This record gives sequence, C-alpha cells and structure tokens, in this order.
Amino acid sequence: MLPVSTSSKARQLKLVHAALFAGFIVSGMTATILGPSLPTFIARWALDDTQAGLFFTTQFTGSLLGVLLSSAILSTRGYRDALVLGFFLIAAGVTGLNSSSHDVALLATALYGLGFGIAIPATNLCIAEISGARRAAALNLVNMAWGLGAIACPVLLLAGLRANRLTAVLLSIAGSALLLSIFFAAMKFESLSAKSSGTTTAGQKTPAHPIHIPVALALLFYLYIGTENGISGWAAEQAHRVGTGNTSTVMPMFFWAGLLSGRGISALILAKAKESWLVITGLVLSAVGTTSLLLAATRSQVILAVVLAGFGLASVYPIFISWLSKWYGERARRLGGVMFSLAALGGATMPWMVGFISQHANSLRVGLLVPLAGCVAMIVLVAVLRRRIAA
Repeated sequence: MLPVSTSSKARQLKLVHAALFAGFIVSGMTATILGPSLPTFIARWALDDTQAGLFFTTQFTGSLLGVLLSSAILSTRGYRDALVLGFFLIAAGVTGLNSSSHDVALLATALYGLGFGIAIPATNLCIAEISGARRAAALNLVNMAWGLGAIACPVLLLAGLRANRLTAVLLSIAGSALLLSIFFAAMKFESLSAKSSGTTTAGQKTPAHPIHIPVALALLFYLYIGTENGISGWAAEQAHRVGTGNTSTVMPMFFWAGLLSGRGISALILAKAKESWLVITGLVLSAVGTTSLLLAATRSQVILAVVLAGFGLASVYPIFISWLSKWYGERARRLGGVMFSLAALGGATMPWMVGFISQHANSLRVGLLVPLAGCVAMIVLVAVLRRRIAA
C-alpha cells in the first residue's frame, strides 16, 4: 500500500504545481489588466486623468487589504481556503469589469484586487513549502508564469477589442479563475507539504540594525511597485496620446517583455556582479527609459522606451526581497507583511499621482515625472544602504 500512497501523493503534487503555475498566469493577467483597458474606460465614460487614475488606487487598495487578509487566512485556515477565496474573488471581479456602469467597474476592480492580494502570497508560500529543497527554482519558475500572464493580457485584450468580443475575453479569464478555485477546493494541501531543509534554526538570531535600514528598505518596496505600475499602467494611454491608435493597448506587453528578458539576463550576471551595482545600473536604465517615454513622439519611440524601462527594473525587486531575507533571517517573516503591504500601497498611490498631476498640468508627460522621481529616489536610498549591502 505504501508505494501506491507515495505515487498518489506524487501525482497530487504535480497537479497542484500545475494549478499554481496556471493560477499565476491568471494572476499576472489580472494584476496588469488595467493598463491595456484604460483607454477603453476613458473613452466609455469620458473620464479625466484623475478619475482614470482612481482605478489603480481601487485595484491596489483591494490588493493591500488582500495581502493583510491573506496572513490571517493562512495562519488559521491554511492554503486551500486562501487560494479558493482568492481565485473566486478574481473570477467575480473580472466578470464585472466590463460593466456599462462606472461604479460597478470600480467595485469589480476592488474585488479582483482583493482576490490576487490573497492568492499571490498564498501561491508563493505554498510553492515554497511543497517544493522542499527545490523551492528557489520553483519560485523562479512560478514568477516567470506571472510574467507570461502579464505579457499575454494586452494581446488578448487587443484581439477582443478588434473582434468586438472584449466581454468574451474577460469571461474566459474569469472562468479560468473560477475553475482554479473549484480545483483548489477539492485538494488536501495538508498531506502535500515537503520537509524543508536549510531553514534557520529557531534560536538563531540576526544582528540588530539601525532604524534607518528597515525604513529605507520599506521605502524601496513602496517606490518600486509604485514606479513599476506607474510606468506599465500609463504606457498604453501615453502611446494613445502620441497617436498609435488601437495598438496602444499592447504597449504594456513590451514593458513586461523587457522585465522578463532582464530577469533572465540578471540571473546570469548576479554570480559575477555586485548586487548594489546591478540595482543602481538597472534604475539608471529605467530612468532613461521613463524619460524617453515622456518625450516620445512616435510609436517606435514609445516601444523602445517601455522595453528599456522594464529591462532596467528587472533585477531590482528580487534583490530587494533578497536583502530583506539575508538581513533579517526569521524576522523577515514578520517584516515581510509590512514590506509587501507598503509595496501594495505604492501601487495604490503612485499611478494615481501620475493621473492627478497630469490632470492639473494638462499633460501626461508631466505626470510621468512621478515614476521617474521614483527611480531617482531608489538610487539615493540604495546609496544610503551601501554600507549594509557591502557587509
């Protein structure tokens, strides 16, 4: 009976891995759906830039609440309930996104934001636990799946708009999320955990750090996600105003393509390059790309700008998370909730700032100075942390 049980567990592990990977593709689509949808929303409801920016605030406020709720669900109910609820909320939110009512669409945005705020932390932690010693490789792959979803989303939405079948595209994404929710409801995650190795011992202590170190790191988390979403979220609208027509919808795809390719190259460079050097170089490249985006006058210039901005940001966030883990050890589990919540807050506020400044300056180019300032501020903060990074 033992071999059968082991074989059954192996099959269940493969199924869960496949479902989690599929779930991250759906999460990647959902988390980035606003950027390519924004020109359609602006035209449908005659929104000004401040009103349009409110969609980002709504999405990432929901995401922030989801991150906070995820910790409570995981500690009391486990992975299954967190994943079931997260993907159910994604399905409900994406279904209502194409509503003819502006208020309903905002509510739907909050719902799917809440959903992926719950699902993304639960997916990462679950993958780490069930993958055992191979957790690093598994987490790397699952986050690549997220990037694939982010790239596929603009293409699917453009195809839906051109075929006048946007509702069908959104319902397909929602249906996929619902099927995942049903699948996870049928699984027993308790029996799938793999024993981890190389974990920090319970009594192991990490050295105390001056207060400016966690504060600076928290600001980096806030600024990174705010900057990333400020660029990717407004790239389509900037391209639309430059005069690229319906093809503006796919502009975020080029940003995510730059991000994914940069992460692949960074993985090879990290073995030989200093992390601080790689972060600062990437932020400088992203600042150049963002500057090019706000100055772009043609479609090809917009594409080049967003690819460069995404490529520059590629290694930045993974290295920030790596610093959190290396510097704080087991305490990173508690600090992580604060850091990831601030990251979600950055996503909720900085893209809105782009719209707010654009509205009052009557220029989206001026609004895009917000993510540019984010890149510059991160360079300064990394310089502040230089001694700690060297240590």
